[in-house]
This record gives sequence, C-alpha cells and structure tokens, in this order.
Amino acid sequence: MMREFEIERQFNIKIETIKPSKGIYYVKSNKGERCLKKINYGPQKLLFVYGAKEHLIKNGFKNVDRYFLNIDGEPYAMVNEDLYTLSEWIEGRECDFHNLDEVKMAAKTLAKLHEASKGYDPPENSKLKSDLGRWTHLMNKRIKSLDKMRDMVRKKNNKSNFDLNYIKSMNFYKELGQKALKTLESSKYEELCALAEKEKSFCHHDFTYHNIVIDKDNNYHVIDFDYCKRELRTFDISNFMIKVLKRVDWNPEFGEAILESYNEVSPLLECEYKVLYAYLQFPQRYWRLANRYYYNEVNWGQNAFGNKIESIISEQENMMKFLERFKEKYNLD
Repeated sequence: MMREFEIERQFNIKIETIKPSKGIYYVKSNKGERCLKKINYGPQKLLFVYGAKEHLIKNGFKNVDRYFLNIDGEPYAMVNEDLYTLSEWIEGRECDFHNLDEVKMAAKTLAKLHEASKGYDPPENSKLKSDLGRWTHLMNKRIKSLDKMRDMVRKKNNKSNFDLNYIKSMNFYKELGQKALKTLESSKYEELCALAEKEKSFCHHDFTYHNIVIDKDNNYHVIDFDYCKRELRTFDISNFMIKVLKRVDWNPEFGEAILESYNEVSPLLECEYKVLYAYLQFPQRYWRLANRYYYNEVNWGQNAFGNKIESIISEQENMMKFLERFKEKYNLD
C-alpha cells in the first residue's frame, strides 16, 4: 500500500485528490496537477532518465514530463523500498497514428528530440544505459531463440492455436531475421555507433502514440522516458515507423512521410538508411510475442496471444511489399 503522507512529506505537497489512471496516478495537489508513478527499476537508472530530460530542456526541447525533486533534491520518493516519481501532468490527447498530419508532426518532434539529446553526460552515480553496438549480437541471439522455441513446441503433447500458428510461420520470420542480420552486417552500423558515442546522443526507445501528447494549443509533448538509452536514432525511427505502419496496412505513404518530415528537421546520412532497413526487416514484434508466450512473461490468456500472432502473420504480404519498395526507393542493395 502506498503511504500518501510519505509522498506528501518527501515532495512537500498536500494531496487533495489521487486517482489511478493507466498504470500511474493522477494527483491534484496544493501545487497543481501532478503525475505520480511507481518505478520498477533502481535509483541509478532513474538518475540517467532524470538527467536525460533535464538535458533536453536545457537544449530547448522543453515539452517533456519534467520530474519534481524531493526535499533532498532527488527526483524520487522512497516509500517502503518502492520508488515513486512526481512529474508534470500534461493535459491533452494521444497522437492519432491514423492521421497523416499528426504522424508528420510526431516525426518532426522526434527529430527535434534527437537533436536536443546530443552532448548528454549522465549525472554522476547514474547507471549508463546503452544498446550501442549490441544489435548484431541481439539479432543473432533472437534468431537462435526462434529455433529454441520451436523445439519447445514440438515437445508439447497438446498444442495450442498459438503453437500451431508459430510452427507454421516461424521459418518465414527466421529467414527475415537472417536477412536483417545480413543487411546490418553489410551496413556502416559500427561506424554509426562510434559516431553516436562521440555525439553522446540518446533515444526515447518507446516513441509511440500514448507517449506523444497533443495539448489544446496543438503543441506536441513527449512523455515516459523510462526506456531511454544511448542508441542509434534509426532505432527510434524504425520503431516509430513500425508502430504507425502496422495500423495503416503498411501504407508506404505513411513511411515516406515520416522520413521526409524527420529529414526536414535533421537530415539522415545516406548510410543510415541501410541500418534503418535492417531494423525494419527484423521480426522484433514476432520474436517478442513468442518470447512472452513461451517464457510466461505476461499473462494475457490464450485468446489474446492467439489473436496477436494471427494479426502479425496477416500483415506479411503488405509488410514485404513495403520493404521491397523501401529497398528500391533508397537504392539499397
């Protein structure tokens, strides 16, 4: 049970109303509206996230859910071994990924965020979060795990709907993963990682519709930096593109509009397109869903898992057409 008086004492506020809302708490206090959130990682990681937001604000990217400090100047309250953060409550609506104009504005917002992220030195005693240089290894490992999960299915006597769909589709995604790995290995991935290391930039790592809030004046705010880390910006771009594209049947107009809008603010280097293509090719969603299912990472129930794998498989044709078109448009061999 969260002890409200401890939150009040440590953040020096008086809580008038507190309401749970999508994994966080809406707080109305004597100092205004706040967002209270329980954090499932340690204070050192949190300091990295706090420092990242402060760095963005300092560099002119101010539309983030800034943390309030406690009475000791730290960005959290410690209550019964649990960490809580208190941030600005940003009133607005989620970005609509079916709306091309909003998607374009979101792409420009992401480019501004990446530009403002450059030169970030994390605070002392924070834990550096980085995936730079790891993707060759990650792709390799995840391709192998697709085989491991198939072996698990084969040993099962009673195969579920999910199992049958997995066995039928797994080779297609394994081959796609192998192609992605080849693309990455023949790209300038290592050099781009060295450049990002030098630039000291970072990525949001969860740039999706519910983390992009549009206020009544049409300003775009980015929230929830829990997963931010040092990473190539093409990872953020590919992740954002896929989250949009899966909702619009892999309509190439949306993919191209994202890149055009991003480039207006911060042009991509020619060699970045190949790395972006590798990320787009890699069956990350498929691997992640199977991993969650076979290693019981989340309790969604059979139906939810069954529907999700069917939904991913149903995108195959449109996705492959999109990837082919992407490859031709950006002259990737």
